Amino acid sequence: MFGAGAMGTAVAMHAARAGVPTALWANPLDERALAGMRSERRHPTLPEHLPDSLQVFGPDELDAAADGCEVAVLGASSAGARSLAAMVAGVTGPAGSVVSLAKGLEPDSLLRVSEVYADVLGRDEVVAVGGPCLAGELAEDQPSAAVWAADRLGAARAAGDRLANESYHVTYSDDLPGVEYAAVVKNVAAIGMGIVDGLAGRRDQDLRNAKAALFTRAVDELATLVTALGGRRETALGLAGLGDALVTSLGGRNRRFGEVVGTGADPAAALERMEAEGHTVEGVDSTRSLRALADRAGVDLPYHLAVEGVLFGGNDPATLLEVLP
Repeated sequence: MFGAGAMGTAVAMHAARAGVPTALWANPLDERALAGMRSERRHPTLPEHLPDSLQVFGPDELDAAADGCEVAVLGASSAGARSLAAMVAGVTGPAGSVVSLAKGLEPDSLLRVSEVYADVLGRDEVVAVGGPCLAGELAEDQPSAAVWAADRLGAARAAGDRLANESYHVTYSDDLPGVEYAAVVKNVAAIGMGIVDGLAGRRDQDLRNAKAALFTRAVDELATLVTALGGRRETALGLAGLGDALVTSLGGRNRRFGEVVGTGADPAAALERMEAEGHTVEGVDSTRSLRALADRAGVDLPYHLAVEGVLFGGNDPATLLEVLP
């Protein structure tokens, strides 16, 4: 596992518990997490301690971490994917599979992260992981399900089979674009759900009816965009789309960020605070990306663009209620 963020560490913990010899390499940006893992054997943003069998390596131990690597999993966020790939390009060549955990697009280029890794690492095929899997629950070995996708089902299966067990159910897909685009949209959807939660708290109301209606619209827009960009509708309405949107809306970092914004906080200040605490909120960059994707695909996304208006247009959080279906 290259990169010691919350999800990368959680996947590494699961792999080690599943009996797979696993090394977790902390890059230079993971120093805060590395200190906690070395002193307490626990990632500072995860609730469970590391399994004894999980080996942890620091930034200056890349060669040792990569020794004998068969599956190279890259745990960067979408914004950091290219830089992480450049760091590890010299040691991932022998690996049979390269796997991306990112759920977003590269800012500016709007490339899917599998495309970024294929470019930097010189790979013909990269596997992407999607589906409803929160890092904290995976770290605690709670029941989870994920989608491992590649252009060829065989490639996805070769990478994911050794991690599949009774607590980590794996579905395989050859709809790589669909899984990756669904992961982009669901984070923005979850920010919006959090905004409504924050607004409800501010008003001392439940707003459950409104949340249900807006979530329905969010999933419909997710499916519309995914299919317009070449993915499959069944992917959008399955674990990688609807499923991931639901779990992220219930308890992910993107939802928490949205809730703070919904209470009236400045979005930029709220993001800065969460990042200072070690939390990556990929949906913020994805919110900007969605407008460009919608324009490219020629589709209308009222709910998701309303979220963009709150985060970047200075709009009041209550404007989300104006796009109820």
